[in-house]
Amino acid sequence: MLLKLLTDPQAAAERLDQIEARTTGAGMDQARQTVDLVLEAVRQRGDSALREFTAQFDRVQLEQLRVPKEAIDAAWELASPELKDALTLAYRRISSFHREQIPHDISLTGPHGEKLGRRWRPVERAGLYVPGGRAAYPSTVLMNAVPAQVAGVKRLVMVTPPGPDGQVNAAVLAAARVAGIEEIYRVGGAQAIGALAWGTESIPRVDVISGPGNLYVTLAKKAVYGSVGIDSLAGPSEVLVIADDSADANLVAADLLAQAEHDPLAAAILLTTSPRLAAAVPLAVEQQLFDHPRREVTAASIRDWGLVVLCDSLEQAAELSDRFAPEHLELQVRDPEPLAERIQQAGAIFLGVHSPEAAGDYLAGPNHTLPTSGTARFSGALSVETFLRHTSLIQFNREALEATGAAIMTLAASEGLHSHRESVRLRLEGP
Repeated sequence: MLLKLLTDPQAAAERLDQIEARTTGAGMDQARQTVDLVLEAVRQRGDSALREFTAQFDRVQLEQLRVPKEAIDAAWELASPELKDALTLAYRRISSFHREQIPHDISLTGPHGEKLGRRWRPVERAGLYVPGGRAAYPSTVLMNAVPAQVAGVKRLVMVTPPGPDGQVNAAVLAAARVAGIEEIYRVGGAQAIGALAWGTESIPRVDVISGPGNLYVTLAKKAVYGSVGIDSLAGPSEVLVIADDSADANLVAADLLAQAEHDPLAAAILLTTSPRLAAAVPLAVEQQLFDHPRREVTAASIRDWGLVVLCDSLEQAAELSDRFAPEHLELQVRDPEPLAERIQQAGAIFLGVHSPEAAGDYLAGPNHTLPTSGTARFSGALSVETFLRHTSLIQFNREALEATGAAIMTLAASEGLHSHRESVRLRLEGP
């Protein structure tokens, strides 16, 4: 069986730690060196470096980096009615949910008449990275564009790797058309991140970069952070399913495979209290893999990073889940709401048998760009706030400064900062 079964809690915890750390270790130093070389070349040589790396990594020779608007419009016109309807529905639902995320400004009046506040403003330019390679991701276009639009970002710049024919996938362009994105460049990988961070002759420098990618994209985002804001450092995708004896083995297997088919490094984990399910799910996975169109990728993921754990209780399953802090957590149990309240660390929780993770991937509404590799312990989904910055507002009057000045000067003196203290004393002793 490709899918491994564990029954010992300690062994299960250790294996979950190994799965979480699957992108560290061998090969990382070489990948970092490659990324550093690519980024420095883009910083120094701009568009010529982008064309060079596109030829080297994507096997495509490009003269024109930008996708013509006519190509975007044509992709929409040629899309099937079903795809148009699906993209429009997804865009509408995602937009509706993200509009609820808009934070409110704060405006307060203190006890002495001083005014205090915080205001939110969008960044000027956002770079949206849409991965390519093994698959096309029109959903990622919508999930990145919508929160930026809702935030009020004026200029959206999308980058995505070209296909073997040098063109961008038609479904990705159709999604961009729905989202109103007109500035699209046929460049991917670490070189695209460098272009967004520092700008080239063709691609403008942005303020924030969002969007998932492979290891090289993630390392590039980490390297440029500080020159530009980033959403997160996304690793390979993962799903963890907690199921009791009410769950259907075929449905659980399908959901595990839905994650595994993303990438050979994707993780698919089942924690169950049912011996029947623990035995049946690996068999169902094998059966569904038999004629799977992405069998090679999916089987590699299941073999290397798949896991079934037979737990003594749902409480034990919840403890193991929180230890792993999964990107996607499915609760296929009789009563999912109390268990969801018990869970503390997960990027997104899918409650009940009728809530497959795929619904969240495409059109449920919440963002599908989620923390991976345990980072749900301290971060959450891509949101409107990713594309906003907040500024504090402080307006003291004479009364407020007189009421608090002594304390300010005492604190300044405690830190040995003479001029801080003097800036207050001079005002209080003045007219």
